[in-house]
Amino acid sequence: MMLNLPKIDLAMRFFFSLLLLSFLIPSCSRNNIKTDNSLGKYFEENNVEGCFALMDNATGKFTVYNLDRYRDSSYLPASTFKIVNSLIGLQTGRIVNDSMIIKWDGVERRVKEWNKDLTMYEAFRVSAVPYYQEVARRIGKDTMQFWLDSLKYGAKTDTDKVVIRTAVDSFWLDNSIKITPDQQLGLVKQLYFDQLPFFKSYQEMVKRAMLFENNANYRLGYKTGWGFTENDHALGWITGWIEENEHPYFFVLNIESANRDYDMLPVRLKMLKDILTQLGFFKGNM
Repeated sequence: MMLNLPKIDLAMRFFFSLLLLSFLIPSCSRNNIKTDNSLGKYFEENNVEGCFALMDNATGKFTVYNLDRYRDSSYLPASTFKIVNSLIGLQTGRIVNDSMIIKWDGVERRVKEWNKDLTMYEAFRVSAVPYYQEVARRIGKDTMQFWLDSLKYGAKTDTDKVVIRTAVDSFWLDNSIKITPDQQLGLVKQLYFDQLPFFKSYQEMVKRAMLFENNANYRLGYKTGWGFTENDHALGWITGWIEENEHPYFFVLNIESANRDYDMLPVRLKMLKDILTQLGFFKGNM
């Protein structure tokens, strides 16, 4: 089957090859982990199960709550996939830049911020599903699969392959592909350092869209996700970085509730900030 890829000259193919060779997802091992069970109180008080991990980039050490879930359990990416969808859209020219507008289709949806024409930057920050479904349709399944293979997105081993088995505009929402919290953290780390196999300018656009708080003490960038597991549990994500004194730390929070109607929207960010506060952040001293 021929892939529906944009034309790339030999120099560009060489460039991509070098980038792909450098794409190594960092992961934790027993030697660089500190398990912090005190963080369990934040999960208990919010009536959720889940895990949290923070990586100190300077030392390579991880602070983790619920290591088994963090490292070994996979979940649908939900809207955290907008990170990858944006990068693929930009790299293939389906998104021209982060100011490119996709017209609203006129369908009223529950999130009022989605019911208008949006740029990529705006759509990313309000997590507009319809915008990114249209981007995915424009990318196409073969091209999307090519880039997932290149990233080894969700793959459990170097030889593993995660295959898009459902519609190209919903596979990240329907549990047909999954990713571990460890892989989520690794992806964000590679993005932060412009080490993903996409042009640096495109990685910078996505990081700019992820940066929600920027002040004298810290910079906080993240992407959230909200979906439903195969057993109809509510699942929430928030993954990103916090930077103090030009020193980045990378994090991922994964939470789950057996109550399908559980409101993930306010809980994810509150839990993240409570945990980071306990760990000493937001004062500019880290």
